[in-house]
Amino acid sequence: MSTQTDTGTRPAIAPTAGAAAAFREAVAAEWTKLSSVRSTWWTAVAGLLVMAASVGQLAIYAANDNTNDDPTDDRGIVTVGSVLIGSVELTQYVVLALGLLAITAEFTSGTIRTTLQCTPSRGRVLLAKAAVTGAVTFALGLLLGVVGVLVARPVLGEWGSAPAAGTVGDIAAVAAYLALLGVLALGLGAALRSAVLTLTVLLATLMIVPLSLQEPDIDVLNRIADVFPGVAGGHFLAGDTEPYPPVVGLLVLAGWAGAALLLGRAALRRRDA
Repeated sequence: MSTQTDTGTRPAIAPTAGAAAAFREAVAAEWTKLSSVRSTWWTAVAGLLVMAASVGQLAIYAANDNTNDDPTDDRGIVTVGSVLIGSVELTQYVVLALGLLAITAEFTSGTIRTTLQCTPSRGRVLLAKAAVTGAVTFALGLLLGVVGVLVARPVLGEWGSAPAAGTVGDIAAVAAYLALLGVLALGLGAALRSAVLTLTVLLATLMIVPLSLQEPDIDVLNRIADVFPGVAGGHFLAGDTEPYPPVVGLLVLAGWAGAALLLGRAALRRRDA
């Protein structure tokens, strides 16, 4: 009876265990591919340099505003976290390259065929890529945040403050924001297959279209702009309470990333590699 029971229960758990093992293997393969490409590391280095330069520049501006002869632009003491968040507007475009190159480089080189032969499930491939891309960009975001704080604090001098809890929270928020942007770039890259086209769409979605909507300063257009990923992420990073709480901004950004993955999955299933 014991043998029959054991034998009878295996088919019920084997598919789940097999799927989990297959996903782990897919994640390991994606990590190997991403970490073995030199462009990944050069992109990370570029991100660190851009972060250091941009956060240093913003910190200099903040300090100069308080020491020049014009009292109308004095900002007083600013938090290091606010300077860090301001620098993300430029640094994010370097980090986006990690997400889009994780998929578009394979289409360009033709290695996507080998990837899909090893893992025929398009959804599993894309989910594994998303897991690796999200983890890598989150870790890079943490590193960028730490570097930004280390650069901004001494530059601000007496005009800067770095409360521990707030600074750690800002670093974590930057990392979460960049991770979701990386996944968004990955999903769009899977759908569009071209690095140039994907970057163009990202620039339009994150900056050009929202700014165009906000320029007339018409309430209904401003509300539309608020649901775009870059604007929603900005509200999240800034901790705004209007037009919605920070967590809603994070959820809106996550929704865009999830929608991009679904679009990429549909494109992978519909078209041959």
